[in-house]
Amino acid sequence: MANTLTGLADLDQRSRAIFKQIVESYLESGDPVGSRTISRALPNTLSPASIRNVMSDLEEIGLIASPHTSAGRMPTQLGLRLFVDGLLELGDLSEAERRRIEAEVVASNAKNSYEEVLTEATNMLSGLSHCAGVVLTPKKNVRVKHVEFVGLEPTKALAIMVGEDETVENRVIDLPAGLPASTLTRAANYLNARMQGKTLDEIQIALQGEIENQKTALDQLTARVVEAGLATWSGTEEADPKTLIVRGRSNLLEDVTAMEDLERIRQLFDDLESKKDLIQLLGLAESGEGVKIFIGAENKLFSLSGSSIIVSPYRDSEQKIVGVIGVIGPTRLNYARIVPMVDYTARVVGRLLT
Repeated sequence: MANTLTGLADLDQRSRAIFKQIVESYLESGDPVGSRTISRALPNTLSPASIRNVMSDLEEIGLIASPHTSAGRMPTQLGLRLFVDGLLELGDLSEAERRRIEAEVVASNAKNSYEEVLTEATNMLSGLSHCAGVVLTPKKNVRVKHVEFVGLEPTKALAIMVGEDETVENRVIDLPAGLPASTLTRAANYLNARMQGKTLDEIQIALQGEIENQKTALDQLTARVVEAGLATWSGTEEADPKTLIVRGRSNLLEDVTAMEDLERIRQLFDDLESKKDLIQLLGLAESGEGVKIFIGAENKLFSLSGSSIIVSPYRDSEQKIVGVIGVIGPTRLNYARIVPMVDYTARVVGRLLT
């Protein structure tokens, strides 16, 4: 970030204006931009020759480049980062767009589970942005209504959890050999007396302390069933306890015209299948405030496909960041329009959680 800002500070007013026009023209059209196009677009009267000299300087410091033999220029990844950090002028959502976002998310909330609401919000973002929508949410924030353990075989049981939003989680857990059937009933009764209306996070913290301090009347076998159920529901036995939702991948194919673009999109689809890496990338957005923008090879996941991701965290009723929502697309995104769109959607989703 510091290097980017230093590069921007090194540009004089004329260079900034020309660079900004190159980037904005490229983001709008997707085509390399020539000096004559810049000359017609800028309000001051600069000759194409003067503009070419500035473009040559911008190319030398790595902010723009010429693809193949084209006379035009387009921003490099470094140039896009400089533009986003220092020159991007954010637009504002229209009142119609705000109403659509609120109406679709709120209407979905009235009839669907928490995860389905997020899926609908992701679909809606994908449609508005013409990109792929993405959301990362923990499985822990559903509030528990009822739990049950059903024996399957001597060393296996099905752990069933019903959420207040009527979602049902089923997991197979391991049991100690020779466990009496009554132990499953005792474990379920114990959890139901303490879990109702609480999140898995809250339950795990409270019960772990109880079990460790031996303040409960649980015998050793029942305690093991309780701990096994909590571990499998909360995801501590999994590689990652997050739910990843990606929608609208077909939107990424709409503007593909060249074979190299098709190959880039194919690579992006492969990237989106790398759930673990994508979850790790989105997790970076949970560590700070506001909208985050990752451009191209800034993250190893998109180093080959040259894609950008714009995401914003959303919060629960305690103002804790519980997930992120946003869009994935080519680096040639309409950042000025999509950034406020993602930010507003995240705030609407957060309001529903409160």
